[in-house]
Amino acid sequence: MCVSGEQCPNMPLSTESQPGDEQYVLVATLDNVRNLSNILKAITFKDHAIFNATRNGLKVTVEDSKCLQANAFIQAEIFQEFVMKEDSVGFQINLTVLLDCLTIFGGSTVPGVTTALRMCYSGYGFPLTLFLEEGGVVTVCKINTQEPEEPIDFDFCSTDVTNKVILQSDSLREAFSELDMTSEILQITMSPCQPFFRLSTFGNSGNAHYDYPKDSDMMELFQCSTTQTNRYKMSLLKPSTKALALSCKVSVRTDSRGFLSLQYLVRNDDGQICFVEYFCSPDEEVDEE
Repeated sequence: MCVSGEQCPNMPLSTESQPGDEQYVLVATLDNVRNLSNILKAITFKDHAIFNATRNGLKVTVEDSKCLQANAFIQAEIFQEFVMKEDSVGFQINLTVLLDCLTIFGGSTVPGVTTALRMCYSGYGFPLTLFLEEGGVVTVCKINTQEPEEPIDFDFCSTDVTNKVILQSDSLREAFSELDMTSEILQITMSPCQPFFRLSTFGNSGNAHYDYPKDSDMMELFQCSTTQTNRYKMSLLKPSTKALALSCKVSVRTDSRGFLSLQYLVRNDDGQICFVEYFCSPDEEVDEE
């Protein structure tokens, strides 16, 4: 990685095309870098991430041991400029290094003070170049990229979804605060009849259950066609609490195989909507209590 900082009288971060832009296959600019860095923090549980850009925006994927996958979707409309020369662009990058660069000015939360970003990529084998500006100071970061690996296909199809609920994120945060997080697994029961939607843990302090009535004020949607109880390793689910902390709503879905989808609706600093989705495979090794 190459990093340099310099005073720059001619701001290179204008949303208008710049001299030399023709060398890039991807150019994206943001007036506020937090609109990208915050959503990436929600999926940072491994060092490397797969970036896939299309004209619709960015999809960033992080995976763990073929059992967990997180995807962050940042629509093209979030950016002040989003220009692509090809139909799709993909690369793998060190996500930890990228976040260090995106927050190089400290991620200021002072009202009216934001860090602007211009992100450029020239194609296969080239580094990802970041121009970051705050208070007239521009820092240029170049981060090596690698050929992307093929993401795991969890084959989670909406037509195979058996149960789905949409909750206010506050209520799920409350549930996690009351459940025993020393438990190695989280058990999720979804049913058209009682207990409707139940979260259970089996930790050092005993068994704990957290139930949601289907007519709860916190329940925006309840669509359960069959009774289903599945268990998931808590170690796999804990990374998703980063997305939960940022989100205002969460969709919980399971398919006929027991695979879990957690889709978080996140509003950025400008009130725009992004999505973070976690896929988790069920744990088949834990004996029934």
